[in-house]
Amino acid sequence: MMSTFQALKSSLSRLQSDRSGNFGMMTAIVIPVLIGTAGVAIDFSNMVLQQRQLQEASDAAALAAATALASGKAATTAQAQTIAKDFVVGQMANYLSSDDAASLKDKTTVAVKETTTSTGKSYKVDVNATYDMGLTPLMNVFGKKTVELASNSSTTSGISEERSAVSMTLVLDQSGSMLAETSTLDPNNTSCTRYDENGNQYTEKVGKKTITQFSPCYIKKIDALKTAANLLLDEIDKADPSKPAKYSRTNGIGWSDKVRISNTFSWGTSNTRSQVVNLLSAGNGTESYAPMNKAYQGLQDNITNSEASIQTAAGNTKLTKYIVFMTDGNNNSTNSDTLTRSVCADAKDPTKGNIKIYSIAFMAPPRGQQLLDDCSSGAGYYFKAESMGDLISAFQKIGQETAASKTLLTQ
Repeated sequence: MMSTFQALKSSLSRLQSDRSGNFGMMTAIVIPVLIGTAGVAIDFSNMVLQQRQLQEASDAAALAAATALASGKAATTAQAQTIAKDFVVGQMANYLSSDDAASLKDKTTVAVKETTTSTGKSYKVDVNATYDMGLTPLMNVFGKKTVELASNSSTTSGISEERSAVSMTLVLDQSGSMLAETSTLDPNNTSCTRYDENGNQYTEKVGKKTITQFSPCYIKKIDALKTAANLLLDEIDKADPSKPAKYSRTNGIGWSDKVRISNTFSWGTSNTRSQVVNLLSAGNGTESYAPMNKAYQGLQDNITNSEASIQTAAGNTKLTKYIVFMTDGNNNSTNSDTLTRSVCADAKDPTKGNIKIYSIAFMAPPRGQQLLDDCSSGAGYYFKAESMGDLISAFQKIGQETAASKTLLTQ
């Protein structure tokens, strides 16, 4: 029995002192550790990168959805949720397979909370995005094939009213040249009179007969002006739909060689339409100083019952004053150009009128165009309209820009 024990002890002693097989044993132990360590390094780097990208994607998605709701591009919560999910997947497209992208979209949740106050609406959007990032085969040593990445983002966007009130005067040319035709066909008439650029009726001799009716018919400048001016006023009404209006006051001046028709300032646009715009009737010469001076005087702050005092009394502490100056021709006298430029300069002066002037040259000759350009408040305030379509576009844009001053998009 002792002999057997001594033999076993001797064998173990020889094995312990024999190092010829240690390298193989150590290699067998260390290689899996090294492989695992390399896998951890690679996958950790990928995880940090994709986690950052996922967070940025969900941040952008929340902002995109909230902004879409505030701007009206998304009419419902469901549409905003779709926008957010598509945004997340789109931002992560370079990092995911098609299957992973589908999984990410399914696991992304979007919550929308709408808050309505007396001054507007706001939308809070929360985006939670989750997906399983595939690991390298090296990590299979540890039995790990995927790791879950997640992000959470929240943002608020909405429309809030600045309550910036508007007082606007339309200074509209109704001189004889406004009887001339535009290039737009009139579908409602098959026979009509025609006028030249001086407002003189056009006739034609055929043998002994004088022709006064012609076909086809084209819409006259004066009628195009009525349409365009009403569209501008429509934009004002959209921005201030209360009845009576709370923030907008308007009046109009129709002029030729003198002021022909006008109305006093009133809330909203109804009186300006019925008492001026829809009553415009072309005739006579062109003299812009008197109507522009009347518009300027009517918007000054130092007069009795000024627009500033009336708006302030109504609770509107912020007021923007506008003149919309439109003509299609030259003044009969160059002196009128000089006087008009002078009143425009005073009206625009922040220490005097502090009025923004939009100007529209409607199929006007060069001298008239230059006067209107000089009178405008600068780039973006002067419009050159060479057709009825141009005129309508100009008036609508003015209305939209004026209305936009009442609201502010916040993110």
